[in-house]
Amino acid sequence: MSVVESALAIIPQPYRDIAIKHRELVKFAFVGGTTWVIDTVVFLLLKSTVLAEKPLTAKIIAVLVATIVSYVLNREWSFRTRGGRERHHEAALFFLVSGIGVVVYSAPLAISRYVFHLSVPEVSLLTQEVADFVSGQIIGVLVGMAFRWWAFRRFVFPDEDVRRRVPAA
Repeated sequence: MSVVESALAIIPQPYRDIAIKHRELVKFAFVGGTTWVIDTVVFLLLKSTVLAEKPLTAKIIAVLVATIVSYVLNREWSFRTRGGRERHHEAALFFLVSGIGVVVYSAPLAISRYVFHLSVPEVSLLTQEVADFVSGQIIGVLVGMAFRWWAFRRFVFPDEDVRRRVPAA
């Protein structure tokens, strides 16, 4: 039994049927969660060791590592039957969409801070931190994920069933 089949067996009905029907989206979300963990671990590891004085450099490296892993996992697993572009063109579009995605999922945090002024000294430190978390880590991630899901299917992997399906092991 494959990992996917094992995971599906845990899901109760009727949710299992919904997960199977929307398996591409479930895989995309799983890849996103995995790469979020990679981004976080690489960032914290670099920031607490060799790049302690350069947190922005640590974040850039972490995002690049996570984005490369995201491309490989999305291409070979989430969207494995989609394609329609030459590999170099597909990769360039993937990284372009991912870059735009960074802007999209950063927008709610920027709005929270610079439009609504939810930062110290206008509000308490606790309010600022809660607003940052909600706008950046919840709203931003959800809006960014929705954008990337749409853009990957529309521009990066536009055609369905163009690559050979890999039989389940």
